[in-house]
Amino acid sequence: MRNLLNKFIPFSFALWTMILLNCVVVVFHTFVLLKIIPYDIVWAGKLKSNEEMLVFESISILINILLMIVLLIKGDLLKTKLLIRFATVVLWMFVVIFALNTIGNLFSKTTTETFVATPLTFISAILCLRLVLNNEPMYKV
Repeated sequence: MRNLLNKFIPFSFALWTMILLNCVVVVFHTFVLLKIIPYDIVWAGKLKSNEEMLVFESISILINILLMIVLLIKGDLLKTKLLIRFATVVLWMFVVIFALNTIGNLFSKTTTETFVATPLTFISAILCLRLVLNNEPMYKV
């Protein structure tokens, strides 16, 4: 699996694609938080109130910011060698989270989540797996 991913998905492509996807996701969730996008199309359509939306969207934004920091560490864009192992462990957790989220999105009540979020979480799982299985030197800007 590692050789297949390494052969077809360059580390830098996986890194920058995940960074870009996370930027888009943070903006999207910020728009939901600001009520520019209705909250009934996220969280499988299960949010019942503005208060729930505020909590869930705030947590989502914080988790995506954490992932962004981990990606920057893994890509050696944040110069902190002490946290490389931490970044790898967190990326493994995100591989699992994205894989489970992909399955959950398939059963969402909203078509937006099913048809937009499902491929995004599947791609994110694959790209995070590629980053976590990295055997080459850290990406240099």
